[in-house]
Amino acid sequence: MKKNSALTDFELVSMYEQGNDEAFDELLSRYQGKVFTYLMFLVKNESKAEDFLQETFAHAIVAIRTGKYQTTGKFGAWITRIARNVVIDHSREWETSKVTPKDHFSQSILNSIKLSEECHEHKFIHDQQVGILRELLGYLPDVQREVVIMKFYEDMTFKEIAKATGVSINTSLGRMRYALINLRKLINEKNLALVG
Repeated sequence: MKKNSALTDFELVSMYEQGNDEAFDELLSRYQGKVFTYLMFLVKNESKAEDFLQETFAHAIVAIRTGKYQTTGKFGAWITRIARNVVIDHSREWETSKVTPKDHFSQSILNSIKLSEECHEHKFIHDQQVGILRELLGYLPDVQREVVIMKFYEDMTFKEIAKATGVSINTSLGRMRYALINLRKLINEKNLALVG
């Protein structure tokens, strides 16, 4: 019998549907980091991102256990779509209550093993670039910022992005095109260099 880490997402979901809780633990282990990063880019607040992460996986548990999980796409795209919907639901609540969170990103997401293995100069340059890109992403319209995050931070295909955001592939491609155009303009306007 294969170890859980060697199983596909589809196999793990099937096992979890049949009551194997360890199968869901493996799915959680595979995707919680990516989903958390995605949520951080959306809400820019570590505490809220953690709350939304828990809510996202709680929705996933209910969906799988009640047979509502559809196996037509990748688990990663599906869980990202749930996370997006959680944020949208809460943003509607914020709009209703006229409260808008304005907290900034925590720097802790930059502390990765990959960064610490680089020399100090490369790490410094990389951190600067990440900071600049994060700032520039804040100037993009929400739909453009979202597609950039999904593509470059979540490594999703345009088909997965389209499905997760509920638009056509052409719309996703168009949003990416305009996002890149806008990022280039911002880089030129601010006279920034992103190459170390």
